[in-house]
Amino acid sequence: MIVIPAIDLKEGNCVRLEQGEMNRDTIFSDNPAEQALKWQEAGAELLHLVDLDGAFAGIPKNKAAIEAIIKAISIPAQLGGGIRDIATIEAYLALGLSRVIIGTAAQRNPELVIEACKKFPGQIVVGIDAKNGMVAVQGWAELTDISAVDLAKKFEDCGVSAIIYTDISRDGMMGGPNLEATKALAEAISIPVIASGGVSSLKDIENLMAVEASGVTGAITGKAIYTGAINLREAIQLTKRGCQC
Repeated sequence: MIVIPAIDLKEGNCVRLEQGEMNRDTIFSDNPAEQALKWQEAGAELLHLVDLDGAFAGIPKNKAAIEAIIKAISIPAQLGGGIRDIATIEAYLALGLSRVIIGTAAQRNPELVIEACKKFPGQIVVGIDAKNGMVAVQGWAELTDISAVDLAKKFEDCGVSAIIYTDISRDGMMGGPNLEATKALAEAISIPVIASGGVSSLKDIENLMAVEASGVTGAITGKAIYTGAINLREAIQLTKRGCQC
């Protein structure tokens, strides 16, 4: 299990949203690169970046901040938000990102995921954001009629590195992840699953570690590490020691 700190970018700032709503944001830093370096120094092995403006617009919107982050750190980083075509994927990987996350386009254009996996092996992640088990797209603004499990199954054999599963209702609410849904998704597919949304205590991380055998290999945390509810260094040390549950 790996603990992955999140940096969500809005208008060049590092922010956190509540339940994915752009008008419910809190700015935690106006220097995302400096923040990224802090998480690296705390022991992070991977950073999770989100271009929030890009997710809503459907095109990259925070390139300057993303470039600054990549230059500041020496650990890998993955990015999602506004990635809708091969050209954007290629441009982001050329900047030095290790992986890109395809979200909305995975639901609307599954062929893009398949093509990207062939062209960029090991560097494609699919982000599945769900509410009541159903996939949400376009920066979580639109709810579809496909289930998270059914969407994930479409990518079983095309080389996707991981599925990031976010329960929107939990995101930014500090109430714990949707453990049952995350475990069920991981058991339904062979692709590794990274949990996201609501991871807000060391107990939450322990609970996810307890279902690691189901295929849950990582936990993304955002608001909790900014507010101090989780000490990132302690959380990473916990995963290194292994689950005592």
